[in-house]
Amino acid sequence: MIEISDSDIRLIEEHILMAYDDPRASLYTHCGALLELRKDIINRKVLAHQEDILPDIIAFNEALRNALKEMYDRAHQVWKDVQNNDTFSGEVEVTAKCFLDYDYPESHPVQGDDRQELWNALCDSGWNPLYEDGVTLPVLTFPRDLDESFDTLTGLDCPPPNWNEGLDQELTKDLHLISPFHHLFDHMKFAITDFIYVRRFETEINIEIERKI
Repeated sequence: MIEISDSDIRLIEEHILMAYDDPRASLYTHCGALLELRKDIINRKVLAHQEDILPDIIAFNEALRNALKEMYDRAHQVWKDVQNNDTFSGEVEVTAKCFLDYDYPESHPVQGDDRQELWNALCDSGWNPLYEDGVTLPVLTFPRDLDESFDTLTGLDCPPPNWNEGLDQELTKDLHLISPFHHLFDHMKFAITDFIYVRRFETEINIEIERKI
């Protein structure tokens, strides 16, 4: 097993937890930098032995893809229901978002009493701004994205269909990673071991109606 907890990481996490516990945390300009530093240290350690986490990368990618497919299908059904319902008058917009589970992953190799609070900090959009709308960039929005296929939403229509930037290109060449994996790994402040143990997800589908008065 890869050791992803050492004194340096623990020290950074203690600072993160202290700042997150402070009601003035939103004033701390260094909060995002702490998450970035932690991410860089963990990724550097873990990615030196990518073969050890490959099964979890594959399992996470598949679980996330399934969650997004369910969200995609539900969003289309909601849009159809709205269009067929005369009570919705005015311009209607439906948005669908997918988030990592609100609970700290049970299968994560590092467990402890403070892990849920750390997870809350990692998922806080004030500290991790690009995660505000979940794992997809941009958010699935109707009617704008009505003609967008599921492969487009997940980046599988991009040649080649493998979003493995920053990973071992040879080791991961056949994984068919989806673009939300890349967003979490490359653009947001999660270390790779923060999210690859997640198997449950939360989806939000919102309906907004603009009425002219």
